[in-house]
Amino acid sequence: MQVNLDIAALRTLVIGMDLGSFAKAADRVGRSTSAISAQIKKLEDQAGAPLFRKSGRGLALTDAGEVMLDYARRLVGLNDEAAVATRGLDMEGWIRLGLQEDFGEALLPQLLGRFARAHPKVRIEARVARNTELQERFDAGQLDLALLWNSAGDVDDPAAQPSGGGTRERIARPRMCWIGSALVPWRPESGEPLPLIAFDRPCLFTQAATAALDRARIPWRLVFTSPSLNGLWAATAAGLGMNVRTPYGLPASVRPLDAKAAGLPSLPAIPLMLLKRPGETQPLADRLADMMREHMDGEIELDRHRE
Repeated sequence: MQVNLDIAALRTLVIGMDLGSFAKAADRVGRSTSAISAQIKKLEDQAGAPLFRKSGRGLALTDAGEVMLDYARRLVGLNDEAAVATRGLDMEGWIRLGLQEDFGEALLPQLLGRFARAHPKVRIEARVARNTELQERFDAGQLDLALLWNSAGDVDDPAAQPSGGGTRERIARPRMCWIGSALVPWRPESGEPLPLIAFDRPCLFTQAATAALDRARIPWRLVFTSPSLNGLWAATAAGLGMNVRTPYGLPASVRPLDAKAAGLPSLPAIPLMLLKRPGETQPLADRLADMMREHMDGEIELDRHRE
């Protein structure tokens, strides 16, 4: 017999895992804890296998639970996309979107494809660029929505307003990490300066990397510079040196390194900010911003599983 999974129960599973507690999920969805327990029990009955196992004082997903959670995210997403699409067919206009280079390849096809299907009459003008250019264009009124790293460095104030007007919201705070390839270019016992790959202009990531190396008294030298992120990835994949970014948007040819195991200093977190400009396009920008938040929430959850 065909099993029809309960979307509300799947949504509870996703929210509970994202919040780390089904008691918190009960508050979020406005239901009692007993009702939440009944939803999870129903999912287990439909799956024909337990979704959770005891882990210390808490619970962890079983293999069946991991599979169910993966499908739950996609099914809930499709459900919400269908609901929005039927209501949003008449929305018209255009949005000027700016994205940091880290998110161009990862976000554009998936996110904009979903948005286009839900709002076929809305046009998006997207620009992938460095942090400084995006900030300047937003301040000049040339972008309605921009996703960029916090250019304030260590000053992490989500309430701060962009100089060009609009709102500024922190949607993630990933930790910077050392990026390398299977070709290890440096070992701490070698006594050689660490080969560093960086942009050919000032960069928040390079500044954090060199500051951490200096504090750890690890000598370093720039071995490769490039104006583009793709150039940095190519040099890193070739084993010319190490790069510093976040786990987001990494190509398959490079990988995050375990700093302690590699003899490298730990790196700070960096706020990811969403800048939004008010005006006629605000309803469209609000919807696209919601989808961007959902995407980043999913990326954060994937990072937790990788850890």
